[in-house]
Amino acid sequence: MSDEPPSLPFDQLPRQIQELLRGSNVKTPFPPPQAEASSGGSESANEETNKEHEATLRLIREFNLKPREIRDYLDRFVIQQSAAKKVLSVAICDHYNHVRQCLENPGMRERDYAKQNILLLGPTGVGKTYLMRCIAKLTGVPFVKADATKFSETGYVGGDVEDLVRDLVKAADGDVELAQYGIVYIDEIDKIASAPGNTVGRDVSGRGVQINLLKLMEETEVNLQSQNDIAGQIQAMMDFQRRARPRKRTINTRHILFIVSGAFDKLSDQVKRRVQSSQIGFAAAGRERAGDDSDFLNLAQSRDFIDYGMEPEFVGRLPVRVACQALTANDLEKILLTSEGSILQQYRADFSGYGIDFEITMDAVHEIAVLAHAEHTGARGLMTVLERVLRDFKFELPSTAVKSFKIDRPTVAAPSDTLQVLLKQNAAQQHAVLKSDVAAFAARFQKDYGFELVFDEPAIERLIELSLAADKTIRALCEEKFRDFHHGLKLIARDGEPRRFAISREVIDAPDKILSRWVIDRFREGGDQPAPTQ
Repeated sequence: MSDEPPSLPFDQLPRQIQELLRGSNVKTPFPPPQAEASSGGSESANEETNKEHEATLRLIREFNLKPREIRDYLDRFVIQQSAAKKVLSVAICDHYNHVRQCLENPGMRERDYAKQNILLLGPTGVGKTYLMRCIAKLTGVPFVKADATKFSETGYVGGDVEDLVRDLVKAADGDVELAQYGIVYIDEIDKIASAPGNTVGRDVSGRGVQINLLKLMEETEVNLQSQNDIAGQIQAMMDFQRRARPRKRTINTRHILFIVSGAFDKLSDQVKRRVQSSQIGFAAAGRERAGDDSDFLNLAQSRDFIDYGMEPEFVGRLPVRVACQALTANDLEKILLTSEGSILQQYRADFSGYGIDFEITMDAVHEIAVLAHAEHTGARGLMTVLERVLRDFKFELPSTAVKSFKIDRPTVAAPSDTLQVLLKQNAAQQHAVLKSDVAAFAARFQKDYGFELVFDEPAIERLIELSLAADKTIRALCEEKFRDFHHGLKLIARDGEPRRFAISREVIDAPDKILSRWVIDRFREGGDQPAPTQ
């Protein structure tokens, strides 16, 4: 007789545990009843997972891109930032080569490895995060992104920094071996700088987070189950109950590549003061090169980051540093015209959902770029300007007959004036659109309630007149006027006849009054029934 403890099926687990498992992403050995499958199905799922794992490993082993090729790929999406592209391209290739060597020769894992953790700095909207999004499309290794602002020292007020590594394991579908070669990207890293001069007390949002992060960035063992991970603890309990092969409980961060970024808004002023106070050597040459205040970030040294509020040990874990340049109006113009990720493509997709296209002139592109540059938010300023210009177009045109329009410099300067002219030019076609909206309402009414409403021409003209006067759609206007009609029509057609009703201008002006008259006439012995038509 076997001494193995019996396994409880899912429906015999405590209700609270069932609810936790249903709401979690844990792959339980006892799925809910509706998700249960035969052993053959389970084996098939395992085979599928293994195939995906092998495909990922094959992608890594066959990775043969060169740094220049990665740079060229990034050029398709991100304008400027040549230095950042060069650094990231080299780092990705080096990381892939290291991962491949470790997979081919497991002994390499235990050797010392100096990671090229990267610090990206530069003004907001210059493409730091977008660079990482593009790189994520290329990588076969697990990749996670997070904002530093969500973490706290203890993990009780905010998130625990070790959750980054656990998320990496999730991104690898639970494959710890693959996750230990992943890439972690942390944005807004400058937001956890300690307040200058804060040498005593606890700083849960700054110094403590940095200390916890630097442990991850160097090498540490991270428990795959946090103390607050109830679902994970339930999974471990079930694995023990089934005498399943124990899962690996920790992951080593030695080979995980960390890339962090931040705007470091005040750092350029800090470096500028240091550079301008020096009169000789490298600093003087740097002063000549720096035209924009953000350019001084290229001259930032470890001491500058420490004075900014970063821990010396934390700065030391980021040996590779590169500054992104502020974008000029010309750069923003290139983004609109040449970037595959141009926001113009998004707006074209938005309008195409309604069958509308637009043409934009070069003068308009230039004007949008100039206005966006004045926003001082980098490429994000492009959306600010475009949204301001096209907001009313996106609201009005889907309900009109307009299928194309032109964006020129006057449109950018006064979009509402251009829109009004466009609507007037298409007034005749708009009448046909509104007329089709009446037919569409009648079709919906018949589908929902089984009664056919036949609108005559005077009724249609009256609805169009009321719609334009009230600035209300035909659909909303009809639903308001005929909201109770189906109840009255059911009384009139109590014997199954009639199912077809004529709607005149008189009905449009007083729908409730006319409906009441129809009902009374229907029930009056010998009464006429002029409205229904057979």
